[in-house]
Amino acid sequence: MNDTIGVDISKDALDTYWLSKRKHKQFSNNKTGLRALICWVRQAKVSLVVFEATGVYHRLLETSLAAHDLPFARVNPRQARRFAEGTGTLAKTDRVDAAMLARMGSLLELKADKPKTETLHNLKGMETARQALIKDRTAARARLSTATYPLLRKQATLRLRQIERDITQIDAAIEAIIAADKALSQKADILISIPGIAKITAYAMLTEMPELGTLSGKQAASLAGLAPISRQSGKWQGKERIQGGRACLRRAIYLPAVVATRFNPDMKAKYHELIATGKCKKLAITAVMRKLVVMANALLRDGRKWTETRT
Repeated sequence: MNDTIGVDISKDALDTYWLSKRKHKQFSNNKTGLRALICWVRQAKVSLVVFEATGVYHRLLETSLAAHDLPFARVNPRQARRFAEGTGTLAKTDRVDAAMLARMGSLLELKADKPKTETLHNLKGMETARQALIKDRTAARARLSTATYPLLRKQATLRLRQIERDITQIDAAIEAIIAADKALSQKADILISIPGIAKITAYAMLTEMPELGTLSGKQAASLAGLAPISRQSGKWQGKERIQGGRACLRRAIYLPAVVATRFNPDMKAKYHELIATGKCKKLAITAVMRKLVVMANALLRDGRKWTETRT
């Protein structure tokens, strides 16, 4: 088995566990603590450092490991929890989680992830903030529609205007970041060439799934959480469902998929083919979403823009 170090990340601390030595150690989650942790990891010479994706809290650890060419695996918290339950680890503390992550990396022989660039980290931060503002806008619109007292209506209106300004500023910042990166700009142009995908969607796809263009069609669909999962036991055959994957990506491409069923000839044909066979609209839209992701992956892989399929 590979020797690994598991790291449980919280706002203030990094709890670690060195698998082969069965040794726990805690570091502060700041630059000083990171320097000490990096020094310790380099001395340990382990094959992998494993941690959960925890948003802004794991970013400093990831960039520090990448800067020192130390291999790491960033795992989905849900997958980590299922591994813990599957191996009988029901307790959940920082020390227990660090040990569990170390075992997970070793037993499953996890592969090292490709480090994200500073640009991708910045884009992810922008996209997360944008999604939060979208939720705020929905709530503000609901308050405005039900408010009757003049003061409350005025406050809701002002809040809504501020949210719209904030979204506009973030969109401009995202576009500037993409434009300043030649590779990302070229990828965005390819995605925008697909009927149904506008700039905002293209930027979200590049942010939420930077692996696009490096995967097989099945891998792309699975990573997006759009690959149907079979459920069968003996003579019983359950319905296939989608689950897991990048929920943010699915949210970003849902409406574009609906638009694509009207204006993208390939997607329109796929959608009506499924409807004609008796499939419900929701399933047909999901299939179109999957086809969009697979198509985007193929076009980015080949470095070419969309052209209508001729039959």
